[in-house]
Amino acid sequence: MSVIKGIPMHIKRIFKYRVLFLMLLPATAVLIFNNYIPMAGIIVAFKKYTFDGGIFGSPWAGFTNFSYLFQTEEAWIATRNTVLYNAVFIVLNTTVAITLAIALNEVRNRRLAKFYQSSLLFPYFLSFVAVSYLAYAFLGGGSGFLNKSVLEPLGMSPVSWYSEPKYWIYILPVVNLWKGVGYTMVVYLASIVGIDPEYYEAALIDGATKWQQIIRITIPLMLPVIVVMVILQIGRIFNADFGLFFQVPLNSGPLYPTTNVIDTFVYRSFLLNGNVGMSAAAGLYQAVVGLVIVYLTNYTVRRISKENALF
Repeated sequence: MSVIKGIPMHIKRIFKYRVLFLMLLPATAVLIFNNYIPMAGIIVAFKKYTFDGGIFGSPWAGFTNFSYLFQTEEAWIATRNTVLYNAVFIVLNTTVAITLAIALNEVRNRRLAKFYQSSLLFPYFLSFVAVSYLAYAFLGGGSGFLNKSVLEPLGMSPVSWYSEPKYWIYILPVVNLWKGVGYTMVVYLASIVGIDPEYYEAALIDGATKWQQIIRITIPLMLPVIVVMVILQIGRIFNADFGLFFQVPLNSGPLYPTTNVIDTFVYRSFLLNGNVGMSAAAGLYQAVVGLVIVYLTNYTVRRISKENALF
């Protein structure tokens, strides 16, 4: 360890960048109190929780809480729905976000580009309660936009959208895409903006078309960012957005076969009945499986292309 005038170098660096460290403290405190300290509560997943005994006074239950997650058909359906929906979301959202980012990068009018970008990003900041009202305005009964303004003029019978599960395997991906694609698009757009223009100038001199520039320059240079974003999304493949699957379908019973996911299953089966132990077990199961999948995905990427791996 190098020392300058009796003071270790790492201490000197901390003092030199003390203002930056002070700016980092609030975010670090929030991270510790919101993410790390509550992790002590995972022991609830291994206990038969009682409100009288609390976290540390409740009797141990071993892996009993976990076994129930795999014993019922409803649990398997919820797990299947969670994985399949998230797989569709990852593929669809990534493809559309990359396409939109490349298209927006080609808009030369800066005001128009900002307008498009803001319009696409705006839904990301809406709560799913607001989104559920918008969805109902389109899909609701006889007064919904689709029934009243689309199907009726075409002479087609109105559809009871909130009673027909078969339609929601398409509705939910569309809603999720509309709400979330703007955020992912901005990330990809930032990576495109950071590409050195000299690559494109050299390609133009060589006579490359716009499509060839996208395939040979833009997408390969975006690949590290794409890989990181996909790995992070894969890590949450066993987690579902509660608002999307609970609020948007309005918790409609007939839709459960296609809208019930792990998060809504846990909410309806355990939290409403006060079964805190099984709820904690489900959360821990999702977190552990997500962590394993992230490591496996990153390992696969590292084997193919080490420089594109997340870690």
